[in-house]
Amino acid sequence: MAAFLAVGCHTVDDERIPPVEVYVPFTTEADWITHGVSGACMSKRFVKQLRLPNNYPYNQWSNTGFGGVLLCTDIHGTPIAYDLACPVEVRYDVRLEVDQELQKARCPRCGSIFDIYTNYGYPVGGPAAEDGYAMQVYRVTPGPQGIFRAILP
Repeated sequence: MAAFLAVGCHTVDDERIPPVEVYVPFTTEADWITHGVSGACMSKRFVKQLRLPNNYPYNQWSNTGFGGVLLCTDIHGTPIAYDLACPVEVRYDVRLEVDQELQKARCPRCGSIFDIYTNYGYPVGGPAAEDGYAMQVYRVTPGPQGIFRAILP
């Protein structure tokens, strides 16, 4: 309910980022422990073009969307994922950064702020909040035995 109040009378648009395939698999438990996120309110950035994180085993099928993938856990420890591109700027090279003190994602260019841990990428400040532009959300699905996760479009 608070998300709808934050954007006022505007509807929230979370489809401004061009559709680009996303596939970041965690094929073993060791992969998830090393590269995934566990516990509440954690995040990691995945950008294949920049080889981030530098030790993630990218292959020819791996794809990190338009601007990269921000893999997070919500306040309950459930994995969620977003495109790193700012929905106001809509540029693959303008990527959101996580402000650990605020526990929010912020655009370094336009200053928009997004709630990534409790409100699924909804805008809470800046031009994105004024215009109702939310982050692009990707599905995170369980792998074998529910231990591993893969991010899918």
